[in-house]
Amino acid sequence: MRIFDGLKKRFVSRSSDEGTDGLGAIGLAMAGKKNPWGSGGGDGGDDTGDGDKGGGPRNPWLPGGGDDKRRSASIEDIFKNRGPEGPNRGGGGGPGGPKFRLPERQGGKSWLPIIAVGIGAIWLFSTSFHFIQPREQAVVTWFGGKYSETLNPGTELTLPWPIQQVKAEDVSEIRSVDVPKKLILTGDQNLVDLSYLIRWNIKDLTLFEFQLAEPIETVQEAAETAMRSSVAEMTLDAVISGEGRADIEQNVLTRMQTILDAYGSGIAVQGIEIDKADPPEQVIEAFNDVLAAQQNAEQEINQARRYAQQLLARAEGDAAEFNQIYGEYRLAPEVTRHAALL
Repeated sequence: MRIFDGLKKRFVSRSSDEGTDGLGAIGLAMAGKKNPWGSGGGDGGDDTGDGDKGGGPRNPWLPGGGDDKRRSASIEDIFKNRGPEGPNRGGGGGPGGPKFRLPERQGGKSWLPIIAVGIGAIWLFSTSFHFIQPREQAVVTWFGGKYSETLNPGTELTLPWPIQQVKAEDVSEIRSVDVPKKLILTGDQNLVDLSYLIRWNIKDLTLFEFQLAEPIETVQEAAETAMRSSVAEMTLDAVISGEGRADIEQNVLTRMQTILDAYGSGIAVQGIEIDKADPPEQVIEAFNDVLAAQQNAEQEINQARRYAQQLLARAEGDAAEFNQIYGEYRLAPEVTRHAALL
Protein backbone atom coordinates (compact mmCIF):
# COMPACT_ATOMS: atom_id res chain seq x y z
CA MET A 1 0.00 0.00 0.00
CA ARG A 2 2.92 2.37 0.73
CA ILE A 3 4.35 1.74 -2.75
CA PHE A 4 0.97 2.40 -4.36
CA ASP A 5 0.52 5.66 -2.37
CA GLY A 6 3.95 6.83 -3.50
CA LEU A 7 3.20 6.12 -7.14
CA LYS A 8 -0.12 7.93 -6.80
CA LYS A 9 1.57 11.07 -5.38
CA ARG A 10 4.18 10.99 -8.11
CA PHE A 11 1.50 10.70 -10.81
CA VAL A 12 -0.50 13.61 -9.39
CA SER A 13 2.54 15.86 -9.17
CA ARG A 14 3.74 15.10 -12.67
CA SER A 15 0.29 15.28 -14.23
CA SER A 16 -0.08 18.83 -13.00
CA ASP A 17 3.19 19.79 -14.75
CA GLU A 18 3.02 17.71 -17.91
CA GLY A 19 -0.70 17.52 -18.62
CA THR A 20 -1.82 14.38 -20.43
CA ASP A 21 1.65 12.81 -20.32
CA GLY A 22 0.81 11.65 -16.80
CA LEU A 23 -1.19 8.70 -18.18
CA GLY A 24 1.84 7.34 -19.95
CA ALA A 25 4.01 8.07 -16.95
CA ILE A 26 1.97 6.03 -14.52
CA GLY A 27 1.95 3.12 -16.93
CA LEU A 28 5.71 3.23 -17.22
CA ALA A 29 6.14 3.80 -13.54
CA MET A 30 4.12 0.71 -12.75
CA ALA A 31 6.25 -1.24 -15.23
CA GLY A 32 9.46 0.22 -13.79
CA LYS A 33 10.56 1.76 -17.11
CA LYS A 34 10.78 5.15 -18.70
CA ASN A 35 8.51 6.22 -21.52
CA PRO A 36 10.25 5.07 -24.74
CA TRP A 37 8.27 7.59 -26.82
CA GLY A 38 8.99 10.66 -24.79
CA SER A 39 6.37 13.15 -23.86
CA GLY A 40 5.21 13.56 -27.42
CA GLY A 41 6.25 17.15 -27.84
CA GLY A 42 7.36 19.26 -24.85
CA ASP A 43 10.07 21.73 -23.89
CA GLY A 44 12.90 19.30 -23.34
CA GLY A 45 14.04 17.05 -20.53
CA ASP A 46 15.60 13.68 -20.33
CA ASP A 47 12.38 11.83 -21.07
CA THR A 48 10.93 14.10 -23.70
CA GLY A 49 11.57 14.74 -27.31
CA ASP A 50 9.78 15.40 -30.59
CA GLY A 51 10.50 13.61 -33.76
CA ASP A 52 13.37 15.99 -34.69
CA LYS A 53 15.29 16.10 -31.39
CA GLY A 54 17.07 13.33 -29.62
CA GLY A 55 15.01 12.06 -26.78
CA GLY A 56 13.81 8.75 -28.08
CA PRO A 57 11.50 7.85 -30.92
CA ARG A 58 8.27 9.70 -31.29
CA ASN A 59 4.98 8.06 -30.13
CA PRO A 60 2.97 7.45 -33.33
CA TRP A 61 -0.33 7.32 -31.41
CA LEU A 62 -0.08 10.80 -29.92
CA PRO A 63 -0.72 14.02 -31.82
CA GLY A 64 2.38 15.78 -33.03
CA GLY A 65 3.76 18.86 -31.29
CA GLY A 66 6.18 21.63 -31.99
CA ASP A 67 7.21 21.80 -35.61
CA ASP A 68 6.20 18.19 -36.39
CA LYS A 69 3.45 18.35 -39.04
CA ARG A 70 2.63 14.66 -38.99
CA ARG A 71 -0.78 13.55 -37.71
CA SER A 72 -1.80 10.28 -36.10
CA ALA A 73 -3.99 7.91 -38.12
CA SER A 74 -7.67 8.07 -37.30
CA ILE A 75 -10.18 5.24 -37.48
CA GLU A 76 -11.44 6.58 -40.82
CA ASP A 77 -7.88 6.65 -42.20
CA ILE A 78 -7.22 3.08 -41.13
CA PHE A 79 -10.38 1.58 -42.59
CA LYS A 80 -11.20 3.89 -45.48
CA ASN A 81 -9.50 1.61 -48.03
CA ARG A 82 -10.84 -1.59 -46.50
CA GLY A 83 -14.18 -3.21 -47.10
CA PRO A 84 -16.22 -4.11 -50.19
CA GLU A 85 -16.13 -0.56 -51.62
CA GLY A 86 -12.35 -0.05 -51.18
CA PRO A 87 -9.86 -0.22 -54.03
CA ASN A 88 -8.38 -3.41 -52.65
CA ARG A 89 -11.67 -5.33 -52.77
CA GLY A 90 -13.49 -7.05 -55.63
CA GLY A 91 -12.77 -7.10 -59.30
CA GLY A 92 -14.89 -4.15 -60.43
CA GLY A 93 -12.88 -1.41 -58.74
CA GLY A 94 -15.87 0.93 -58.72
CA PRO A 95 -18.34 2.10 -56.13
CA GLY A 96 -20.88 -0.48 -57.32
CA GLY A 97 -18.84 -3.41 -56.05
CA PRO A 98 -17.69 -6.46 -58.04
CA LYS A 99 -19.52 -7.28 -61.26
CA PHE A 100 -20.10 -10.79 -62.68
CA ARG A 101 -18.76 -11.60 -66.14
CA LEU A 102 -19.21 -14.82 -68.09
CA PRO A 103 -16.03 -16.63 -69.08
CA GLU A 104 -15.12 -16.23 -72.70
CA ARG A 105 -14.36 -18.87 -75.31
CA GLN A 106 -11.14 -19.04 -77.20
CA GLY A 107 -10.79 -16.04 -79.46
CA GLY A 108 -12.74 -13.81 -77.09
CA LYS A 109 -16.20 -15.01 -78.27
CA SER A 110 -19.19 -15.16 -75.92
CA TRP A 111 -20.92 -18.31 -74.66
CA LEU A 112 -24.38 -16.70 -74.87
CA PRO A 113 -25.25 -17.92 -78.41
CA ILE A 114 -24.36 -21.51 -77.52
CA ILE A 115 -26.41 -21.33 -74.31
CA ALA A 116 -29.40 -19.91 -76.22
CA VAL A 117 -29.18 -22.68 -78.83
CA GLY A 118 -29.03 -25.33 -76.08
CA ILE A 119 -32.09 -23.94 -74.31
CA GLY A 120 -33.97 -23.84 -77.61
CA ALA A 121 -33.07 -27.46 -78.38
CA ILE A 122 -34.28 -28.60 -74.95
CA TRP A 123 -37.53 -26.68 -75.43
CA LEU A 124 -38.13 -28.19 -78.87
CA PHE A 125 -37.43 -31.73 -77.71
CA SER A 126 -39.46 -31.57 -74.49
CA THR A 127 -42.55 -30.01 -76.09
CA SER A 128 -42.52 -31.72 -79.51
CA PHE A 129 -41.97 -35.39 -78.60
CA HIS A 130 -44.71 -37.11 -76.60
CA PHE A 131 -44.68 -40.59 -75.10
CA ILE A 132 -48.29 -41.83 -74.87
CA GLN A 133 -48.72 -44.75 -72.47
CA PRO A 134 -50.50 -47.99 -73.55
CA ARG A 135 -53.69 -47.17 -71.61
CA GLU A 136 -53.80 -43.54 -72.72
CA GLN A 137 -54.90 -41.32 -75.58
CA ALA A 138 -54.03 -37.67 -76.09
CA VAL A 139 -55.84 -34.75 -77.69
CA VAL A 140 -53.83 -32.15 -79.64
CA THR A 141 -55.14 -28.58 -79.91
CA TRP A 142 -53.97 -25.39 -81.59
CA PHE A 143 -52.93 -22.90 -78.92
CA GLY A 144 -55.09 -24.81 -76.41
CA GLY A 145 -58.32 -24.18 -78.32
CA LYS A 146 -59.15 -25.68 -81.72
CA TYR A 147 -58.96 -29.45 -82.05
CA SER A 148 -56.13 -30.81 -84.21
CA GLU A 149 -55.85 -34.60 -83.77
CA THR A 150 -55.94 -37.52 -81.35
CA LEU A 151 -52.75 -39.39 -80.48
CA ASN A 152 -52.72 -43.13 -79.80
CA PRO A 153 -50.25 -44.99 -77.56
CA GLY A 154 -46.64 -44.69 -78.68
CA THR A 155 -44.13 -41.94 -79.46
CA GLU A 156 -45.70 -39.02 -81.31
CA LEU A 157 -44.35 -35.76 -82.75
CA THR A 158 -46.19 -32.41 -82.71
CA LEU A 159 -45.33 -28.77 -83.12
CA PRO A 160 -43.72 -27.27 -80.01
CA TRP A 161 -45.64 -25.64 -77.21
CA PRO A 162 -47.54 -23.30 -77.24
CA ILE A 163 -48.32 -23.74 -80.94
CA GLN A 164 -49.75 -27.19 -80.27
CA GLN A 165 -50.75 -28.38 -76.83
CA VAL A 166 -51.25 -32.01 -75.81
CA LYS A 167 -53.56 -33.37 -73.10
CA ALA A 168 -53.37 -37.10 -72.26
CA GLU A 169 -56.04 -39.16 -70.44
CA ASP A 170 -56.22 -42.75 -69.21
CA VAL A 171 -59.15 -44.05 -71.28
CA SER A 172 -59.08 -47.53 -69.70
CA GLU A 173 -59.51 -46.36 -66.11
CA ILE A 174 -62.82 -47.36 -64.55
CA ARG A 175 -64.22 -44.30 -62.81
CA SER A 176 -67.09 -44.23 -60.34
CA VAL A 177 -69.74 -41.80 -59.24
CA ASP A 178 -71.70 -42.22 -56.00
CA VAL A 179 -75.29 -40.99 -56.18
CA PRO A 180 -76.68 -40.25 -52.69
CA LYS A 181 -80.13 -41.29 -51.55
CA LYS A 182 -83.00 -39.93 -53.62
CA LEU A 183 -86.76 -40.45 -53.27
CA ILE A 184 -88.06 -42.38 -56.30
CA LEU A 185 -91.66 -43.37 -57.04
CA THR A 186 -92.31 -47.09 -57.56
CA GLY A 187 -94.85 -48.71 -59.84
CA ASP A 188 -97.36 -49.23 -56.99
CA GLN A 189 -97.29 -45.51 -56.07
CA ASN A 190 -94.92 -45.82 -53.12
CA LEU A 191 -91.71 -43.92 -52.43
CA VAL A 192 -88.32 -45.57 -51.96
CA ASP A 193 -85.10 -43.91 -50.80
CA LEU A 194 -82.46 -45.20 -53.21
CA SER A 195 -78.67 -44.76 -53.43
CA TYR A 196 -76.47 -46.37 -56.10
CA LEU A 197 -73.02 -46.43 -57.71
CA ILE A 198 -72.18 -45.76 -61.37
CA ARG A 199 -69.04 -47.22 -62.99
CA TRP A 200 -67.90 -45.80 -66.34
CA ASN A 201 -64.90 -45.06 -68.53
CA ILE A 202 -63.94 -43.00 -71.60
CA LYS A 203 -64.52 -44.71 -74.93
CA ASP A 204 -63.92 -41.69 -77.22
CA LEU A 205 -61.54 -39.06 -75.85
CA THR A 206 -62.29 -36.51 -78.56
CA LEU A 207 -66.02 -36.51 -77.81
CA PHE A 208 -65.38 -36.58 -74.08
CA GLU A 209 -63.17 -33.47 -74.23
CA PHE A 210 -65.15 -31.33 -76.68
CA GLN A 211 -68.77 -32.51 -76.73
CA LEU A 212 -69.71 -32.15 -73.05
CA ALA A 213 -69.11 -29.12 -70.85
CA GLU A 214 -69.58 -31.06 -67.58
CA PRO A 215 -69.09 -34.83 -68.15
CA ILE A 216 -69.53 -35.88 -64.51
CA GLU A 217 -72.78 -33.95 -64.09
CA THR A 218 -74.03 -35.40 -67.37
CA VAL A 219 -73.35 -38.95 -66.14
CA GLN A 220 -75.27 -38.28 -62.91
CA GLU A 221 -78.26 -36.75 -64.68
CA ALA A 222 -78.47 -39.56 -67.23
CA ALA A 223 -78.27 -42.14 -64.43
CA GLU A 224 -81.03 -40.46 -62.43
CA THR A 225 -83.34 -40.35 -65.45
CA ALA A 226 -82.73 -44.02 -66.23
CA MET A 227 -83.14 -45.06 -62.57
CA ARG A 228 -86.50 -43.31 -62.17
CA SER A 229 -87.81 -44.95 -65.33
CA SER A 230 -86.68 -48.42 -64.22
CA VAL A 231 -87.94 -48.19 -60.62
CA ALA A 232 -91.34 -46.98 -61.87
CA GLU A 233 -91.78 -50.42 -63.43
CA MET A 234 -91.27 -52.27 -60.11
CA THR A 235 -93.26 -52.60 -56.89
CA LEU A 236 -91.96 -51.38 -53.56
CA ASP A 237 -91.53 -54.91 -52.23
CA ALA A 238 -89.49 -55.94 -55.27
CA VAL A 239 -87.17 -52.97 -54.87
CA ILE A 240 -86.65 -53.23 -51.11
CA SER A 241 -86.43 -56.98 -50.83
CA GLY A 242 -83.84 -57.13 -53.60
CA GLU A 243 -85.94 -59.42 -55.74
CA GLY A 244 -86.01 -56.99 -58.65
CA ARG A 245 -82.65 -55.25 -58.17
CA ALA A 246 -80.82 -57.17 -60.89
CA ASP A 247 -83.49 -56.23 -63.43
CA ILE A 248 -83.40 -52.61 -62.31
CA GLU A 249 -79.61 -52.40 -62.64
CA GLN A 250 -79.60 -53.87 -66.14
CA ASN A 251 -82.43 -51.61 -67.29
CA VAL A 252 -80.66 -48.55 -65.91
CA LEU A 253 -77.41 -49.43 -67.70
CA THR A 254 -79.16 -49.89 -71.06
CA ARG A 255 -81.21 -46.71 -70.82
CA MET A 256 -78.31 -44.66 -69.51
CA GLN A 257 -76.02 -45.72 -72.36
CA THR A 258 -78.70 -44.79 -74.88
CA ILE A 259 -78.97 -41.30 -73.38
CA LEU A 260 -75.19 -40.74 -73.31
CA ASP A 261 -74.78 -41.94 -76.90
CA ALA A 262 -77.48 -39.53 -77.99
CA TYR A 263 -75.50 -36.70 -76.37
CA GLY A 264 -72.29 -37.85 -78.10
CA SER A 265 -70.57 -38.00 -74.74
CA GLY A 266 -67.83 -40.52 -75.56
CA ILE A 267 -68.63 -42.35 -72.28
CA ALA A 268 -69.20 -46.09 -71.80
CA VAL A 269 -71.25 -47.23 -68.79
CA GLN A 270 -69.65 -50.30 -67.21
CA GLY A 271 -72.15 -51.06 -64.47
CA ILE A 272 -74.81 -49.91 -62.01
CA GLU A 273 -74.88 -51.12 -58.42
CA ILE A 274 -77.75 -50.33 -56.05
CA ASP A 275 -76.32 -49.67 -52.61
CA LYS A 276 -79.35 -49.10 -50.38
CA ALA A 277 -83.10 -49.16 -50.91
CA ASP A 278 -85.11 -48.02 -47.89
CA PRO A 279 -88.52 -46.46 -47.30
CA PRO A 280 -88.59 -42.70 -46.72
CA GLU A 281 -87.55 -41.55 -43.25
CA GLN A 282 -90.95 -39.91 -42.67
CA VAL A 283 -92.82 -43.26 -42.94
CA ILE A 284 -90.10 -45.68 -41.94
CA GLU A 285 -91.77 -46.54 -38.58
CA ALA A 286 -95.11 -47.29 -40.22
CA PHE A 287 -93.34 -49.27 -42.90
CA ASN A 288 -91.55 -51.33 -40.26
CA ASP A 289 -94.92 -52.03 -38.59
CA VAL A 290 -96.31 -53.22 -41.92
CA LEU A 291 -93.30 -55.47 -42.46
CA ALA A 292 -93.70 -56.88 -38.94
CA ALA A 293 -97.40 -57.61 -39.58
CA GLN A 294 -96.57 -59.29 -42.86
CA GLN A 295 -93.94 -61.42 -41.17
CA ASN A 296 -96.41 -62.42 -38.43
CA ALA A 297 -99.03 -63.28 -41.02
CA GLU A 298 -96.53 -65.38 -42.94
CA GLN A 299 -95.58 -67.14 -39.72
CA GLU A 300 -99.23 -68.00 -38.91
CA ILE A 301 -99.79 -69.25 -42.42
CA ASN A 302 -96.79 -71.53 -42.17
CA GLN A 303 -98.01 -72.93 -38.87
CA ALA A 304 -101.47 -73.65 -40.38
CA ARG A 305 -99.85 -75.43 -43.30
CA ARG A 306 -97.83 -77.63 -41.00
CA TYR A 307 -100.95 -78.59 -38.98
CA ALA A 308 -102.86 -79.41 -42.17
CA GLN A 309 -100.03 -81.62 -43.33
CA GLN A 310 -100.05 -83.47 -40.00
CA LEU A 311 -103.84 -84.10 -40.20
CA LEU A 312 -103.53 -85.28 -43.77
CA ALA A 313 -100.78 -87.72 -42.87
CA ARG A 314 -102.81 -89.14 -39.98
CA ALA A 315 -105.91 -89.57 -42.16
CA GLU A 316 -103.84 -91.30 -44.84
CA GLY A 317 -102.45 -93.67 -42.19
CA ASP A 318 -105.92 -94.56 -40.91
CA ALA A 319 -107.18 -95.16 -44.42
CA ALA A 320 -104.25 -97.45 -45.21
CA GLU A 321 -104.90 -99.47 -42.08
CA PHE A 322 -108.62 -99.84 -42.94
CA ASN A 323 -107.82 -100.97 -46.45
CA GLN A 324 -105.53 -103.62 -45.10
CA ILE A 325 -108.22 -104.99 -42.74
CA TYR A 326 -110.79 -104.91 -45.48
CA GLY A 327 -108.56 -106.96 -47.73
CA GLU A 328 -108.25 -109.65 -45.07
CA TYR A 329 -112.02 -109.66 -44.53
CA ARG A 330 -112.71 -110.35 -48.17
CA LEU A 331 -110.48 -113.39 -48.14
CA ALA A 332 -112.18 -114.99 -45.08
CA PRO A 333 -115.36 -113.22 -44.02
CA GLU A 334 -116.41 -115.78 -41.34
CA VAL A 335 -113.03 -115.84 -39.66
CA THR A 336 -112.82 -112.09 -39.70
CA ARG A 337 -116.36 -111.74 -38.29
CA HIS A 338 -115.66 -114.27 -35.54
CA ALA A 339 -112.39 -112.51 -34.63
CA ALA A 340 -114.18 -109.22 -34.48
CA LEU A 341 -116.80 -110.69 -32.08
CA LEU A 342 -114.10 -111.93 -29.75
